[in-house]
Amino acid sequence: MAKQKIYWICQFFGWTLLILVEYLAYVLEDGFDPDALYLAIANIFLGITLTHLYRLMIRRWNWVRLPFIQLAPRVLFSVFVLAVIMTVVNMPFDWQIIPDKFIAEPWPVIGYILSWGKAMLAWVLSYTVYHYVEQTRNAEIEKILLKTSIRETEAKVLRSQLNPHFVFNALNSIRALVYENPDKAQHSITQLSNLLRNSLLADRRKTVELREEIKTVEDYLALEKVRYEDRLTSHIELDGRTLFWQVPPMMLQTLVENAIKHGVSKAVRGGFIVVTSAIEADRLHITIRNTGVLGNKTASGGFGLENTSQRLELLYGPDAHFQIVQEDDSSDTPVVRADIIIPAQSEGLFRRNLKVMSDKR
Repeated sequence: MAKQKIYWICQFFGWTLLILVEYLAYVLEDGFDPDALYLAIANIFLGITLTHLYRLMIRRWNWVRLPFIQLAPRVLFSVFVLAVIMTVVNMPFDWQIIPDKFIAEPWPVIGYILSWGKAMLAWVLSYTVYHYVEQTRNAEIEKILLKTSIRETEAKVLRSQLNPHFVFNALNSIRALVYENPDKAQHSITQLSNLLRNSLLADRRKTVELREEIKTVEDYLALEKVRYEDRLTSHIELDGRTLFWQVPPMMLQTLVENAIKHGVSKAVRGGFIVVTSAIEADRLHITIRNTGVLGNKTASGGFGLENTSQRLELLYGPDAHFQIVQEDDSSDTPVVRADIIIPAQSEGLFRRNLKVMSDKR
């Protein structure tokens, strides 16, 4: 039922019940009087009119947005004004209908104001408190939605884009192949086109299947092999159960790109990159091992990969895990390992939150 309809039902039912109870008490004590009945009916509509005007006033001036210390005196003053109006309207008629009551009452005006003040206070407090609580709740919801929107914007900003230096180097490598190996050059152009397309689509999709992300990684590695030739070797080994697991788009490509840029390219004899995936304890584990030396062995940001950590946190919360460690630096071929862990329950929670956000839009 609409709030507006509920409001008017409460208005008519509440004021009718209040006035009729007082009228029945009068009838039981003094008997039926048509003038008293007409006055009771008039009071019902007067009470509805005055309280509705109060409603329009606080909505127009947004009283419910005020702090409590500013709202309370306004509410009390409004109750007093409404009680005075009801007193001024009722006293002349009651003087004609029940003059004996005024003789017995030394301070009738105060009694009237207090009597009507209680009724008005009950209505005003009920309405104001309800909308004050509702406004506070809506403000919290808006704050949450704003925070969600900010996080969504941050996630879009943090989604990886192809390094322009890589594109430049890839085009130079392809240019060298045009005369030497046209077929391979044509194939490389197709791979670069796939990379560019996936990079452009990255800000439109929150997650992609791991198998799709791996295709991007394979295209990237193929283009880099054109440049590094025998100095770069790679191997990808995936658990079949992980192929359809949802992961952030272009994330693995970013890690592989950093592995080549900061590891393989700096090794005199080149190096290797190995990408593996597995499911352990209902969690997706992705590992990237590569030749290299980690500058800061205690921080994941050694390769400037805060991007990956932030994206995982924005999408999956604190349950997701990312780190880069020096696996072996004692041998002639030091190895750096990057670990990514995405819990299954975080994936499901993300999908439900994504659906809620889409429905709100």
